[in-house]
Amino acid sequence: MKRDLPDLSALAVPGAVFLIRATPKASRDRIEPGTPLRIHVTAPADKGAANAAILALMAEALGVSKSRLTLIRGATGRDKAIRLD
Repeated sequence: MKRDLPDLSALAVPGAVFLIRATPKASRDRIEPGTPLRIHVTAPADKGAANAAILALMAEALGVSKSRLTLIRGATGRDKAIRLD
């Protein structure tokens, strides 16, 4: 099933850093464009499940593989920074 996500492929530049405001345990997965990007995921903030879901959602919206994204700040908080390698 293809999710209705914003097309962020124009931002997919190596070295780009994305500031994220995360909301775990949301009713559905979605990305709200803005600064910072607001990412809502259904996964709970337990044992890295929400972080993994955020990286997967960002990779899908950017049109890149998950392995190219690195969480560089905010592993345990709602405010995060993700780098595209």
